[in-house]
Amino acid sequence: MPAITGDIYRRRLDSLQSEVWIDGDQMKGNISEHPAFRGVIKSQSELYDLQHSSGSHMTFTSEHTGSEIGTSFLIPTSKEDLRKRRKMIQQWAGHTGGLMGRSPDYMNTVLAAFAASTDILTGQPNCFPENLLKFYDFASENDLSFTHTFINPQTNRSKLAFLEEDVTNAKIVGRDEKGLIIKGAKLLATQGGITDEIIVFSAPGVQDNSCAYAFSIPSNTPGLKFICREAFSSSDSKFNSPLASRFEELDTIVIFDDVCVPWDRVFFHDNIRVANDFYIKGKFIPFTLHQIVSRQAVKTELVMGVAQMVVDTINISEYQHVQGKVTEIIKGLEMIKALLLSSEEQAVFDKAGVCIPKREPLYVAVNTFQEVYPRFIEIIQLLSASGIVTIPTEKDFQSPIGKDLVHYLQAFEVDGKERVKLFRLAWDLCLSSFGGRQTLYERFFFGDPIRLSQTIYQIYDKTDCLSLAENMLKS
Repeated sequence: MPAITGDIYRRRLDSLQSEVWIDGDQMKGNISEHPAFRGVIKSQSELYDLQHSSGSHMTFTSEHTGSEIGTSFLIPTSKEDLRKRRKMIQQWAGHTGGLMGRSPDYMNTVLAAFAASTDILTGQPNCFPENLLKFYDFASENDLSFTHTFINPQTNRSKLAFLEEDVTNAKIVGRDEKGLIIKGAKLLATQGGITDEIIVFSAPGVQDNSCAYAFSIPSNTPGLKFICREAFSSSDSKFNSPLASRFEELDTIVIFDDVCVPWDRVFFHDNIRVANDFYIKGKFIPFTLHQIVSRQAVKTELVMGVAQMVVDTINISEYQHVQGKVTEIIKGLEMIKALLLSSEEQAVFDKAGVCIPKREPLYVAVNTFQEVYPRFIEIIQLLSASGIVTIPTEKDFQSPIGKDLVHYLQAFEVDGKERVKLFRLAWDLCLSSFGGRQTLYERFFFGDPIRLSQTIYQIYDKTDCLSLAENMLKS
């Protein structure tokens, strides 16, 4: 089966009947019909449909089968492939405003990165590169959807925490003829329970063999539980919750209750060095950063558009401080776009001919976005002022007082309902529970911002800069 449609995606999810818990209850029935999930599942279904209606950049032809496969699975072998991937990623991001950080292209990119890094596994103990390559082919040919988890529970974040026994992190507690037995928990599987599979792998810095692994299993595997946080979408109404009602991705705690991982789904296990090398030396970082920054560029365009619409609606563009605030977003947008293109232009090829975008510009872009996105949100709050909280509901406008609201809440060249419609969009982006989660999400996307800045300092090639400074000193 090549690139799927939204209907196939929904039917597959409903047939899985994965163990999903929300608000104290285990979900029953079709997950695509549940109030907490139906909005995002509908939006994700629309993304799959776009694969068939948005141009040749959305798919590529498999060399093995001739099938048309989603471009997010593409392992690039040229700069043109990188550009094609970016165009596809941004097509999907344009449909969601970049608000779905775990749209299918993210994890498809991760799996492609893993498949392009099997040289790290070859010849190493307890490593199965053939399993990974076979699974990559299977996943891409069937257009599987994925969530993932690798973060350990936050039990003790002190520097000496490694001295204490870890009693919560998911570990290998057994190995038999069927496969690995995993028990414990992992955090933050965004979209947990609404994907075909979950990919589980070790966080960098793992120090225990029992926690050094990578595998993928179906979301309905026995013993696998997804425990969701409460839904942040306050309403199904696209007027009241224009963003949350469509793009709310629930985050989940994943519990492994003696889960059996079949051997043919194990990529590696009980190998600390490989676990760290696979993350650091493999293609995971450059490939995923390229996807992330491609999406974040589109999200910045959304923020910029909302800010300008607020300015135009209440007619405040003549003020210098307003122009300065919007220009901050413009500068951020152009910088992110430039860094993304720079990473593609400076791409290098490995021995296997894989085209790898340059890491440094992507690191700088994602680390910068962690800093500027909260400021962008603050700018919309400052521009909107009281308008962002003076937002009656759709029922208010349908009630006997609706005519009063239409009249008294009017703005420059728009009536009250149209004005409130815009400000509810700004509120959902900036002040709602959904918007607050979005800001936190971007603050820590791809890791702690301080650690990311340290990484940039450590990996950045300073040779040319030092040579120039030394020549100036000598002359």
